[in-house]
Amino acid sequence: MITVAAGSAVAAQDDTGEPRTREAAALTGTAKLYRSAGDDITFTFDAHLDAEDRDNPLGAHGTFSFSHYLGDWGGSAEAEVDCLVTGGKVAVVSGVVTKGDRDLADAVGKRVGITVHDRGADDRLGYSWAALGLPQETPDDMPKCVSSAPFEKVKKGSGDFRVLPWRPER
Repeated sequence: MITVAAGSAVAAQDDTGEPRTREAAALTGTAKLYRSAGDDITFTFDAHLDAEDRDNPLGAHGTFSFSHYLGDWGGSAEAEVDCLVTGGKVAVVSGVVTKGDRDLADAVGKRVGITVHDRGADDRLGYSWAALGLPQETPDDMPKCVSSAPFEKVKKGSGDFRVLPWRPER
C-alpha cells in the first residue's frame, strides 16, 4: 500500500500528554505496476516532510526504491529523497540514486522523480525517465521535484495510493 499524507493538523498526544503535530507530508508504501508483457516492476516509498519544514518541500527526507525485471534483464535502485510535494490526490517525490544493481548500477548519482495519483482502485504512477530513457540517462542538471504525468497503472491488488493534500502556511 502506498500512502501520501499531508496537512498540519494536530494528531493524538505523545507519551507525555502533549499534542503531537502530524508531519506536513509523507509518501509511504509499496506497489507493483501493471504490464501486459509480465514485467516485474515495483516501487517502494518512505518519504517524509516534517511539520517544521511545511513551507519547504526541499526539506523532505527518506528513501524510495524501484526495480524492473523482465527475463534476464533488469535491476533495482534506491534513492535518497530531496523533495516532496503533494496537492489534491497527486504527489511528486524526487531523489538522488544512492545504490543500483545489475542494469541500474550506472544510475548512481542521478536524480529521478516519481509522480503518484490516487484514483481509488485505478491508481497511477509516472517517473521522470519516461521521456529521458533509462534512469542512468537522466541529465546531470535535472531539477528537484520533476517527474512525468502518472501514466502507468498500478497492478490490481498490489497496492493503493492514498493522498491527502499538502497545505503550506500562507
